[in-house]
Amino acid sequence: MANITAADVNNLRKQTGSGMMDCKKALVEANGDFEAAIDILRKKGQKVAANRGDRDAKEGLVIAKSTNGGKKAVLVVVNCETDFVAQNDDFNKFATTILDAAIANSPASLEELKKLKFGSDALTIEEKIIEQTGVIGEKIEVSAYETIEAETTIAYNHPGNKLASIVGFNKSGDKIEEVGKQIAMQIAAMNPLAVDENGVDKAIIDHELALGKEMALAEGKPEAMVDKIAEGKVKKFLKENTLLNQESITDNKKNIAQILKETENDLSVTGFKRIMLG
Repeated sequence: MANITAADVNNLRKQTGSGMMDCKKALVEANGDFEAAIDILRKKGQKVAANRGDRDAKEGLVIAKSTNGGKKAVLVVVNCETDFVAQNDDFNKFATTILDAAIANSPASLEELKKLKFGSDALTIEEKIIEQTGVIGEKIEVSAYETIEAETTIAYNHPGNKLASIVGFNKSGDKIEEVGKQIAMQIAAMNPLAVDENGVDKAIIDHELALGKEMALAEGKPEAMVDKIAEGKVKKFLKENTLLNQESITDNKKNIAQILKETENDLSVTGFKRIMLG
């Protein structure tokens, strides 16, 4: 039997993130063969992942970053089962490494992101997730990946990392960055459906219009006024749920369109993404 030292166990722990006892057991089973011990731990991760495949992974981290001189913003969601794991420093580093891989490689889809190498590790992100499932004992998954490219992009991470937003603008400069931070926070706080009414799905508008008519009739309004009342309700809905028409959370006397115009003429939002856990 090979002589397994504390240093051997510690080295395996540093490379895999597994617990000390798991590392020692793997080294004993592998008769001191370091690479074989790693394979044993990975197989354990595969087994745990298979056993927890039907579990809900609703906790985790939503993290975003602006990069490439502010011209690109990336947002990822890495899920786990419990908030206890989500708030662990190691899980935060794990999620950040995935975000950095997305930034460095610009994958075209979530599936392509999972095929990328995990930092300097020999494993892909997909393989690392299986390994870490064995280490942590919880289901782990990358459930979302969003990007925006524009002349200026801003990323906002809400404290606690359960909510993040990214937003793009057609112009650059210090003033744009300053107001951009406010608007990224606006998106996070007020959850608009689209930049303006043109971006709202027609099915949503039709639903609100039908609902408005139904409510007006239920309230006993004259049938001749029902259409006009319903249209007014849709207008109010669009004001509250489209970014440019929303009242600013920093100045409720102005809407976002006015703030953009005051910042710089022809300044516009090119797009945004927002994700919140739960």
